[in-house]
Amino acid sequence: MNIRKLLPATIGAILAGGMAAAQADVTVFGHIDQAVVDFDVDSGDSEDDDTNFVCTTCSVGFKGSEDLGNGLKAIFKIDFQYDINNRNQASSNTNSLLDRDQWLGLKGSNWGQVRIGTISTPYKSTGAKIDPMYRTAVQARSRGLQSNFHLGAGEELQGRATNTARYDSPSWNGLKIAAHFTLDSTDDTEDNNPYGAGVSYNNGGIFVFANYQSNDGDDSGSGDVSAWKVGGKYTLNNFAIFAQYEDSSEDDDAAAAEGLKVYHVGGTYTMGNNTLYAAYGGGTTEFQGAGSDDEDYTTWSVGGIHKMSKRTLIYAAYTAADCDANMNNIYENGLDVSVCSSVEDNGGDNKALALGMKHKF
Repeated sequence: MNIRKLLPATIGAILAGGMAAAQADVTVFGHIDQAVVDFDVDSGDSEDDDTNFVCTTCSVGFKGSEDLGNGLKAIFKIDFQYDINNRNQASSNTNSLLDRDQWLGLKGSNWGQVRIGTISTPYKSTGAKIDPMYRTAVQARSRGLQSNFHLGAGEELQGRATNTARYDSPSWNGLKIAAHFTLDSTDDTEDNNPYGAGVSYNNGGIFVFANYQSNDGDDSGSGDVSAWKVGGKYTLNNFAIFAQYEDSSEDDDAAAAEGLKVYHVGGTYTMGNNTLYAAYGGGTTEFQGAGSDDEDYTTWSVGGIHKMSKRTLIYAAYTAADCDANMNNIYENGLDVSVCSSVEDNGGDNKALALGMKHKF
């Protein structure tokens, strides 16, 4: 036996096996949603009436875990968002990679998990679970069916919280609790630490939840903003119905709006690989000041989904929102809905017709 020849081959095999084992718990994942959307918006700007390709929260990332023994695991996730339709122009930087959920944590076999980094809030997470069009061109949070507390990233109650720790309990016969706490960064004018908590129950076709969150604000910044919501979904054979109600307020004398209430109801009917979808909702904004009138909006969506496989689907949908005057001027601190942001001051409609395809990997 030639030891000199055998030894390098053996060491190479051991190293290759070790590298494979180290990478075995790392998963590459992603999401591509590509749609052609015809927009019809009463904005006073002809450029808002357009047909374009839209890549909705397309992303790629890595996630994994390491078994530490005694039922304990180290867990991580690194996720980035991109746009497949627009090149990254150096002068405008229009297509940079954006951070999504990116965190490091520990998971126990009987006490749940703790994660630290940039993490979706429990408030956002429950809203995503009742939206069959989530992360498409006609998702509920983009069409006024859910508030902007389900969108964006930052440390002021955006849907994805930065500088944050989140705890999720294990399931106790379908019952779970979740909480998050954000440490205020040093590069802003506020000294606040936003927080939130929620409880959910999921068992036998029943999913219900309740959430609360606050930015822990004060008069030196944007004021105290808080929001709570309740909702759920019931599935029976081929039918599913879902609903959510949100109530948010802001304690700030300088704010234009002091409260926003948003409601969302809908349902689906599934026939094999095909699903029909319909939803209706709206909201009312409470404006401050003597003689100020509250304004509201209504919105609805209808559509169909066809699953081509477990990971690929196509969809078509039509959605329309009717916004009162001044609904586009309440854009601050989460007390807003994106569907009315581009409508002109005296009110109007925001309509969209979408045909899309989604693939997960």
